[in-house]
Amino acid sequence: MSNPTSKKVAVVTGASSGIGAVYADRLAARGYDLVLVARRADRLEALSAKLVKAHDIKVEVIVADLEKDSDLARVEKVLASNPAVQMLVNNAGLARLAPFGTAPLADVQSQIALNITALTRLTHAVLPAFLARNDGVIINIASVLALHSLPISSVYSGTKGFVLNFSRGLQQELSGTNVKVQVVLPASTATEIWDESGVPLSALARETVMSTENLVDAALAGFDKGEEVTLPSVADDSLWGIHDAARAKLFAATQTGKPAPRYQLA
Repeated sequence: MSNPTSKKVAVVTGASSGIGAVYADRLAARGYDLVLVARRADRLEALSAKLVKAHDIKVEVIVADLEKDSDLARVEKVLASNPAVQMLVNNAGLARLAPFGTAPLADVQSQIALNITALTRLTHAVLPAFLARNDGVIINIASVLALHSLPISSVYSGTKGFVLNFSRGLQQELSGTNVKVQVVLPASTATEIWDESGVPLSALARETVMSTENLVDAALAGFDKGEEVTLPSVADDSLWGIHDAARAKLFAATQTGKPAPRYQLA
C-alpha cells in the first residue's frame, strides 16, 4: 500500500530507464512524490535512492511486468486506492519492428498488451478518483508513428494510433473538467526501446535522434503551455492544426448517408 503523504503523487510507468526515468526526475524536481513502475527492480531501487537524495521526496517502487494481468492488476489497485495520486504518466511501451507476415505472434501480442491494454486499464483505474475531485493529469506517450506507418511498423503504428485516438476522445469527454490529458508524440529518441526493436539505434541518422532529456523537457513545456497534443520535434506548430483541420473536414464529409457519386452505378 502507498504511504500517507501530504504531497501530490505522480505515477510513472516504464520508469527504470529512458523517458520514464527522466519524467521521474523532472516531476520530483517539481515537488511530486512518486510511484515508479517497471520490471527491473535493481534499476528502480537505484533511481529511487537517487531521487530521494536529490529532491527530498518519497518514492514507492512497484516491480511489475505490465504485460502480465496479475502485475497489471496490482498497479491498478494502487491507482484506485491511493487518493494522493494526481498524475499518471503512461510511458511504458514496446516496439517490435518487423513485417507483420513474418513476425512472431508473441511479439504482436506483447505490443498490444503493453502499448494498448496496460495504458487503457491504468487510465480507467485512475480516472474515477480524478473525476470525483475534479483534478488530475494523464500523460500518454504515443509516437509520431501514430500518424504514419512503415512496412515494419504496422502493429507498432497501430498501437500508437490507438493511444492518440484514445487520448483525443478522452480529452473531449473531459472537456469542462479540471482533469487534463496530454498525448506526446516523440520521434526517434535515444532510449533502450531500440535494443530489442529489430532496428538498432545506430541505424538511424544521428541528427534525427533526440535525447530523452530534451524530449521530456519539451513535452513538459508543452504541458505547461496547455497543449493537448505535443510533437516535441516539430518546429512549425501550425502543421498539427492543418492536419487536425483536414481530419475533421474529411470526417464531416463522410456524414452523407449515401454512396459517393463515383461509386454509383450508371
